[in-house]
Amino acid sequence: MGNRSMLQGRDYEDFHVGDVYEHPYGRTITDADNIWFTNLTLNTNRVHFDYAYAAQTEFGKPLVNSAFTLALVTGLSVIDISENAFANLGWDNVRLPNPVFVGDTLYAESEVLEKRESRSRPNVGIVRFRTLGYKQDGTVVIEYERTVMLYTRGGSPRRARPRPKFAG
Repeated sequence: MGNRSMLQGRDYEDFHVGDVYEHPYGRTITDADNIWFTNLTLNTNRVHFDYAYAAQTEFGKPLVNSAFTLALVTGLSVIDISENAFANLGWDNVRLPNPVFVGDTLYAESEVLEKRESRSRPNVGIVRFRTLGYKQDGTVVIEYERTVMLYTRGGSPRRARPRPKFAG
């Protein structure tokens, strides 16, 4: 591989059924995250942004928008499983077993469930992952299966990066 960096992502051939990736970063959710995401997506459910309304619910405070939870946990997984993706093919079996609140820190891990070569594109393969997102205390807050089309080794576009030029 020479000077190839993992920052360029894993190729299809790097994945094996049963591999588990404990994604390295966690992310604490802020009030701004929840309100901005809720407003950007035009979600009008008051439980996400109306503190007086949310105080009357069984949770007693606003819930983090579940679509934000899905987006964040997917983002946490990119460094390990889809930085070299051609395309996402879908999210399946999404489950949200426990609530998420502002101030929670989320972590994630993914397991390779299956893989196969693409029948229509010789430079990509298809990998299905099961991802868990969990809070700082280990409580699982989201689980889903994600299918990703990944470039094969040598099949991705060249990453053009300029080299520094020095005067003189």
